[in-house]
Parts: sequence; structure tokens; C-alpha cells
Amino acid sequence: MWQQLGRRVRRARRTGVAGGVGALLVLAALASPAGPAQGQQPTSFAPPTGDPAVVPPDARLELLFDGACFPEGVAVAPDGQVYFSDITFTSGCRTGDNPLPQAGIIWRYDPTSGATTIFRSPSGMSNGLKFDGTGNLVAAEGADFGGQRITMTDMATGRSFILASLYEGRPFNSPNDVAIDAQDRIYFTDPRYLGHEPVWQPTMSVYRVDQNGQVARIISDAGKPNGLLISPDQRTLYVVSNDNGALDFTRLGETEATQRGAMVIWAYDLSPEGTASNRREFVNFEPFDSADGLAADTAGNVYAAVRRIDAPGIYAYTPGGKELAFIPTGQILPTNLAFGRGQDSNLLYVTAGSGLYRIRLASQGYQLPTK
Repeated sequence: MWQQLGRRVRRARRTGVAGGVGALLVLAALASPAGPAQGQQPTSFAPPTGDPAVVPPDARLELLFDGACFPEGVAVAPDGQVYFSDITFTSGCRTGDNPLPQAGIIWRYDPTSGATTIFRSPSGMSNGLKFDGTGNLVAAEGADFGGQRITMTDMATGRSFILASLYEGRPFNSPNDVAIDAQDRIYFTDPRYLGHEPVWQPTMSVYRVDQNGQVARIISDAGKPNGLLISPDQRTLYVVSNDNGALDFTRLGETEATQRGAMVIWAYDLSPEGTASNRREFVNFEPFDSADGLAADTAGNVYAAVRRIDAPGIYAYTPGGKELAFIPTGQILPTNLAFGRGQDSNLLYVTAGSGLYRIRLASQGYQLPTK
């Protein structure tokens, strides 16, 4: 899959047309504000299957916005506004006839009006987004001319603050996803999928940022960590390994292969002190690609944006790893997902292909309580 994306990005660089993952990840013109969603309508998607206590038989994905290069990191604010990242790969993502590389976008979707507008650009090449217990936006900023750091935006003032940018005096590889525990400690994954910057850290790891600003590396055996989730009972830390075997898939040649690593969701015991232990296999996707983003419902079930090319979509699992439901995303690969809040806590927002989708489930999503 990553080799396919690399070939499309390289082809886009040669032709001036942006490519992407899957048959339908093609860059449309990016404007602010964005107009109504066009294209990639999910009418051809197969209907969801599985436990009706999770997915009602008549539930269907709905396209809300189309026109991102690589949407990621969707998160719902306490006021119900929906934010998601757009990773505008500098090697291929262009807008209209402008030949210049883009500097990343955070979009904001308003469920009331249906409008999608740019919240911030440049975004520091943000990927994973989460709202903390005070309603502020925490972002994992990646490489490829991004921030390579964790930032927090005060949503009342718009000011942004750097929470973590170095470990042992060296930059992070490319922060990817974020999870926040009930004590407002921030956890993030740090792989590297692309970017020209040097790789300074000795491994691809999971880190914790305490409220006093101290950073600890808590997991170094997860393979190539990507999506991240803390269970509602705060006892389990789920970590996706999606190891494509490359530090920059966009620079691989047309026929160059890589040695792939673990394609697994791991589960770790999470201690009250914020340490992780007892790694065990939660779901194994080999020989296919693994998941990306993760979410949970109030019962502790795990929802994963699964990127296996033969059956991409959103999968729901019990805390024991048993599959409960499957929401197909057609021929496009999903990247992330997040539940709504309040009366819409059963709305699941999904980023996939070049768009933002939603589907109303029977289950209620878990959110970190707002203080």
C-alpha cells in the first residue's frame, strides 16, 4: 500500500497532479471556505455488517467534505465543531495551478451549517488531533517541513504553545497520533513515514508528556507506532504498528521493495503512573496492512480505521479483540475516526481518501471528560 502511495506521489511530482492512497485519493482544489462536498459519494459502499448494538442495519456513511490531500486526525471539540488535519505532502500535493508545495492545513467542519473552512494553515504538518480536559486542541506535528513536536492551542485565545519538541536534546522523528489520559497527561507516537529531516531518535517509540513538561519514552518495542488509544477505564493503552519498512516511502523507486514489519494493534497495561507493560497482540492484520487511527465507545470497544487493501474500512472489536462490526469504505482507505459529543455521541466521524464522512451508530462514543 505505501509503495502504491509512493508511486502515485512520485507520478504526481512529475506530472503536477497530486496522487494518493487508493483509487480515489486524488487532490481536488482546496479553497476556503470550502463548498459542498463533491465526489466520492459512498452510495457504492457495501452496507455495514455486524452487531446491531454497534451498527444499526440501516446505518450508512455520509460524505461531508471532499477536497483534502490526505485527511487525518479528526477530533470533535466540546462545542461540537469537527477538526481534522490535511497532510499536504510537499512532494506531490498541489492546489489548482499553483506549483508551490503546501504547508499543511487544519480544517474545521460545522455540523450546523455544513460548511468546512480552514482553521489554521500552516499546521506544522499536523496529523493526530485531540481535545484535552479543558477543551484545548493538542496536535501531533510531523516531519516533511513540519514542526516535529506536540503543540496545544488555547481555543479561547487562538494562541499555540509547544508542549514537547525534543527528547534528550534531539528532535522527534515525526509525531503521528495523540492520546490523553484522565490526568491530562499526553501520549504520542513517533514513527517516520516521510520527510527529508534527519532521524535523531534511536527508535520509533511512544512518549508521555506530563503536566510539568517532562517527557518520558514509555514504549520502544511497538514496531512502527501509529494510532494510539487509552481505554475508558484508563487501564489499557492500545498502539498500532503499521510498519511499511521505509523512512520516506515517497523516495522509493518504482520497483524498490521494503522489508515490512509488524502489522498489529498491541495492547499494553497502563499503570496509574503512566507507564506501559505486558505487551500483547490485540489484532494481527498480517499479511495485510494494519490500522491507523483508533477510538473507543463507552463500553470499551475499540474502533479502528483499517487500511488492509482487500477490505478497507472501520472495524469494531471487543476489549478481548473479537470483531463486532465492519463499516466498509469502498475502494478508499480510512485514516482516522472520532466520536461526536452530547446528543451526537453516537455519530462517528471518519477521514478516508480525500474526504470527511460520518455515520450514526447505536453505540455511544467515549470522550475525555471536560473539566
